[in-house]
Amino acid sequence: MVTKQFTGSPDEADLRRADSLAREIFSDVANKWALLIIEALGEHTLRFGELRNEIEGISHKMLTQNLRMLERNGLIERTVYPVVPPRVEYALTEPGQALRVTIDGLCDWTHRYLGHIETSRHRFDA
Repeated sequence: MVTKQFTGSPDEADLRRADSLAREIFSDVANKWALLIIEALGEHTLRFGELRNEIEGISHKMLTQNLRMLERNGLIERTVYPVVPPRVEYALTEPGQALRVTIDGLCDWTHRYLGHIETSRHRFDA
């Protein structure tokens, strides 16, 4: 699968502009649930219940909303199998896998500086 590159106007890709497509996409994927869903899928193909079990604290509604948003943005692929009961699986697309690399970096950063951030919070709150 080849990912089509953006060929619109530079204004549409400018995160500083309130009306830019890039800001809308950034807003969609830069929420805790979307990041956790992408991280949970990783190299796996998972069903809805498996994803919900992987992400502690996410409600059925929030998982559904975020899966739809990620599918709309082309970051995950939803496969429905014609069986009874219905079987639906989710997997990352090529752009989703590319975003996962960035999310992995954010996770690594969090682990590396968790102690520093915790100390700073205690000092600030005191």
